[in-house]
Amino acid sequence: MPPPSDIVKVAIEWPGANAQLIEFDQVLFTAHAPVLLTHIRGDIKNGTILRLAISPMRAARQLLERIQSHGIDARLEALKELAKLSADPTFATEFINMEGLATLARLVESGTQYDFGEMLAFTLTAFLELMDHGIVSWDLISVSFIKQIAGYVNQPMVDVSILQRSLAILESMVLNSHSLYQRVAQETPVAQLIAHLQVSNQEIQTYAIALINALFLKTPEDRRQVHTHTNQLTHIIRGNRPVKAEMAHQLYVLQVLTFNLLEERMMTKMDPNDQTQRDIIFELRRIAFDGDNDPSGTEKRKAIYTKDYKMLGFTNPVNPAMDFTQTPPGMLALDNMLYLAKVHQDTYIRIVLENCSREDKHECPFGRSAIELTRMLCDILQVGELPNEGCNDFHPMFFTHEHAWEEFFCVCIQLLNKTWKEMRATAEDFNKVMTVVREQITRALAMKPPSLEQLRVKLRSLSYSEILRLRQSERMSQDDFQSPPIIELRERIQPEILELIKQQRLNRLCEGSCFRKLGNRRRQEKFWFCRLSLNHKVLHYGDLDESPQGEVPFELLTDKIPVSDIKAVLTGKDCPHMKEKSALKQNKEVLELAFSVLYDPDEALNFVAPSKYEYCIWTDGLSALLGKELGSDLTRSDLDTLMSMEMKLRLLDLENITIPEAPPPVPKEPSTYNFTYSYG
Repeated sequence: MPPPSDIVKVAIEWPGANAQLIEFDQVLFTAHAPVLLTHIRGDIKNGTILRLAISPMRAARQLLERIQSHGIDARLEALKELAKLSADPTFATEFINMEGLATLARLVESGTQYDFGEMLAFTLTAFLELMDHGIVSWDLISVSFIKQIAGYVNQPMVDVSILQRSLAILESMVLNSHSLYQRVAQETPVAQLIAHLQVSNQEIQTYAIALINALFLKTPEDRRQVHTHTNQLTHIIRGNRPVKAEMAHQLYVLQVLTFNLLEERMMTKMDPNDQTQRDIIFELRRIAFDGDNDPSGTEKRKAIYTKDYKMLGFTNPVNPAMDFTQTPPGMLALDNMLYLAKVHQDTYIRIVLENCSREDKHECPFGRSAIELTRMLCDILQVGELPNEGCNDFHPMFFTHEHAWEEFFCVCIQLLNKTWKEMRATAEDFNKVMTVVREQITRALAMKPPSLEQLRVKLRSLSYSEILRLRQSERMSQDDFQSPPIIELRERIQPEILELIKQQRLNRLCEGSCFRKLGNRRRQEKFWFCRLSLNHKVLHYGDLDESPQGEVPFELLTDKIPVSDIKAVLTGKDCPHMKEKSALKQNKEVLELAFSVLYDPDEALNFVAPSKYEYCIWTDGLSALLGKELGSDLTRSDLDTLMSMEMKLRLLDLENITIPEAPPPVPKEPSTYNFTYSYG
């Protein structure tokens, strides 16, 4: 007889029948299991629900036979079922080993004789799911298959579901194979993809931008160019419907890739001996000082030029080309200055001449300011950095103008000049001014102005005096509870606040979060949800067809991990899924959002948080479950905020009262205690 611990009571579910409660002998099952049991993790425990299904090999064989049958209805039902089962890696392996993937490819390549809308949509879905497992290389895809898929994208009228899946397949081809990228680029004109941005279906718009981004990313740097125009994206950003998370991410990626086109100029030093480049500097001087009529005589001309370049604010007025030899910002700064001088000539002349007329000690050096401002803007917008997989942080205003970068610079150089005057700055204050300007710009960008004009409005409201007021207000929370009595009070309060934060984290885990399944590409269909049981003893999780709008009931989350089985929580590059060979490994932002739950014996539940906030919530909550300290940045921020609020509340009655550094001294003992009263 096996020990009692090997016999458990479980519910058995079979398709088309009611669940039955039975006593289950795990020892006998291990030796004689006749069926595949899914949704089991670790040992089978009392109360487990076992869902019985036919083996993956048998299911794959049956579906493959039905797919190749002559009856259209039977084939349609088989493809519909295949589209669902293909997400399972075990089934996918069996189906591919039976040449099932090649069968699907031939069905697609067969063309119009197979072109039944719904049937083709299920075929493409199954093909995409199977390829997403990485079992078969994308390089094995035939040219005729690519042409057929590209044909669906290029057709003016095609079923939405077919178009969506075709765009997704082409995106995966581009991202996973250099040779296929070249073929897809030939077969799919960007102009045709741009046409899909004009439709009202945001899903199609998202997939079209995703493919444009993929092509953009794989194009050699010397051939990259911006293919989209503002009028094609403005109606997406300013439409009546909210921009969904996936669309926001693709717009963010497009924004990053567009700004990265500036990297070459940003990292190009000026050649002081290049006459063409020197002529640009001369053009800046000519526009500012109307220097069409040059004085005769080399020495005289040289002296006047030097004087003019000094008035223009160059650090090296004798040879201003030397100002552009440092990278970043390199030649990009000169490009910005020339754009301002030619497109906004009146503004440029006003800034230069206005500073020429000031007292020397208060003049704002235009040349030096423009160069440092360009460097600052490149840093703020992270020019040259790869897109972050988990980021949706796009700025709508950069999609409202054909020359958004240059116009952004023009707005900011005027801000710098205005702030310089408000601060009554001198040359010694240059770095202080740049610090204030950076704060003004970052605060304005955080408000996400929808247009460059709105950016100007935001910046006007963020004057130097307003920045000082904001700084003072923010310092009040830190200002400065440093006396020993206050420190002691903080030490007494801190454990209460930490317990409050801990409970909040656990409550958030009980509500649960949606995570994206990340593979070789981003896909909206692949989500999973995880939440903690209300008694804090079990993690429930399961796959979802789409991102949920609220909490997901526990009944829909078929998998679970007892908290008692959790051995450790790993983060970053220590996570198993970050050690695998994939594009994700190279993305430092994804590494910063990755964490894994290790449970017995060598299993891991792998996460990539949708944001830094969710990452902190989950790592804190899991640490709390394991009895460890909460060490995230969010915990430190919440602790500071809550401590500050609690301290202010407790000290409210002591406003305008000076708190002594030390408690008053204890008076000496009286010589007698005759003054006491005895109750007797």
